[in-house]
Amino acid sequence: MTTMTLTKTRLIDGAWEGLLTGPGTDGPAPLLRVTHHETVLPGVTVEAVPAESGWRVRVPIPPETIADGMQTYLIAAADSGEVLASFAVLAGDALAEDLRAEVDLLRAELDLLKRAFRRHCVETAPPAVPG
Repeated sequence: MTTMTLTKTRLIDGAWEGLLTGPGTDGPAPLLRVTHHETVLPGVTVEAVPAESGWRVRVPIPPETIADGMQTYLIAAADSGEVLASFAVLAGDALAEDLRAEVDLLRAELDLLKRAFRRHCVETAPPAVPG
């Protein structure tokens, strides 16, 4: 598991931006995967920011993913699947229904935890003993 940290810096011009820091900042930029309802989104950019010992991450939010309700986006390391950050866009009538929006976010986080736990179980399981 990586010890990278992705910190939001701003949401502007239809894009989420953040700063990715951690070990290996002098190496190649890490590959990230951003998903919305388990669909991988295109256009994610990662560029070096030597002055801050990290990478600037920019995630354009496709207009077709914005709809009434809570839309949750997950940013993960492409190699390990480790979720580094998430963000949500709340629009339309759902603003009056905060509870539903909160449940959607909890559901997305629970799915992440389930995948991480299953991966952990596979990685730490003792080898099978031939019988």
